[in-house]
Amino acid sequence: MKFLPILCTIFFGGASQVFAATHGGRETVSLTATTFGYASLALFVLAYILVIFEEQTHLRKSKPVMMAAGFIWVLLAITYKQMGIPAEEAHNAIINNITEYAELLLFLLAAMTYINSMEERNVFQALRSVLVSKGFSLRIVFWVTGLLAFLISPVADNLTTALLMGAVVMAVAKDNKKFIALACINIVVGANAGGAFSPFGDITTLMVWQKGQATFGQFFLLFFPSLINWIIPATIMSFFVSQEVPEAMEEKISMKFGARRIIFLFLLTIVTAVSFHNFLDLPPAAGMMLGLSYLGFFTYYIKMREKRSLEYDNPLGIAGVKQDAPFDIFQRVAHAEWDTLLFFYGVILCVGGLSQFGYLSLVSHQMYVGLGATYANILVGILSAIVDNIPVMFAVLTMDPSMPLGQWLLVTLTAGVGGSLLSIGSAAGVALMGTARGTYTFGAHLKWAPVVALGYAASIFAHLFINASLF
Repeated sequence: MKFLPILCTIFFGGASQVFAATHGGRETVSLTATTFGYASLALFVLAYILVIFEEQTHLRKSKPVMMAAGFIWVLLAITYKQMGIPAEEAHNAIINNITEYAELLLFLLAAMTYINSMEERNVFQALRSVLVSKGFSLRIVFWVTGLLAFLISPVADNLTTALLMGAVVMAVAKDNKKFIALACINIVVGANAGGAFSPFGDITTLMVWQKGQATFGQFFLLFFPSLINWIIPATIMSFFVSQEVPEAMEEKISMKFGARRIIFLFLLTIVTAVSFHNFLDLPPAAGMMLGLSYLGFFTYYIKMREKRSLEYDNPLGIAGVKQDAPFDIFQRVAHAEWDTLLFFYGVILCVGGLSQFGYLSLVSHQMYVGLGATYANILVGILSAIVDNIPVMFAVLTMDPSMPLGQWLLVTLTAGVGGSLLSIGSAAGVALMGTARGTYTFGAHLKWAPVVALGYAASIFAHLFINASLF
């Protein structure tokens, strides 16, 4: 009940306050009570409502937030002029936001290109075919897919991991809707939990790492709390999974030429990005782009080899002879999740604009002073189940509350695993609702929300106990 008055103050009563804040040694006046401040807040809320109902409207989520971002900064620039604030203040502020976005964009673009290249080389399809052909019981499939979701997501993103494991579950179980629903919940929880202890596992952990709030190695202090977050719900749900052994499927898919070397280059790229950050004090994104050049040169070799192979197999260019086109890295770049990447642009610019109006300072005061850091960070995780965790985490990073390492790791954990509380709380859940339409649904996940919440609470207690010296 302690949360209720704080939330009411933030969303209803808090916006009417005008207070002094210190920024860069200069005292400024909050613009939260201005007409354009209210309009900017309304624009962001309206845009995010459209994001939430993306499945119903079929309007890509990037479009409303990009539009809202543009208008918010127009309103901010006009407000600055009316208040007599120098124009370069708004210019410098938006440049800082664009710089933050550029680092995130380049990092994710390199990572997505690698993932898409591995997909084109049949890496994930080969793994799926192995699992499908093993003849495991449903309970073993449940545990194997959940465990692999937990172990793969720290390197690959949780969305790709969830889709891969979801495909395995649906191929094995076929029409067993009860099992598919339970297994999908397990996969979502496992993928989100696995992504929480690695800077590469989730966008929120990546943002915390790039902001320098925790070093690369410090994220692995969350391994056991993350494991507990997954294993408690998985253990309870497994008792409701049949030990029936479905018929094994004879499905054999081989990886294409160069697949293993692309996996190695991806791992080398991760090492490069970490080294840029830890040893050279350079942005990890620069290391990722260097790693992308590794892939570029190797895929040139693949392309030349496959092109020669095509010419050898069909030297006369006989019509009707079907051949896969040679590998093209720029096609892999084109297949990146551009809607997601542009959505990040809109979110960062929207939150950045609202921060300049003073709303984040107000919310930070209400949450981190009113509730205290621990309760506030737990609340962040709960909000992440309702609102996408990316704007929530970016807002926290923009507020930049004064917290010890233990609290920064706590908010990283809660923002990462809090999305598992509801099916709409994470990209993994939304993606599986699309692929297992009518089977894995919002209602099916909601039935097991208390069990998932038990894992959420246990992971928080585990972190507070195991990493007590960091607080």
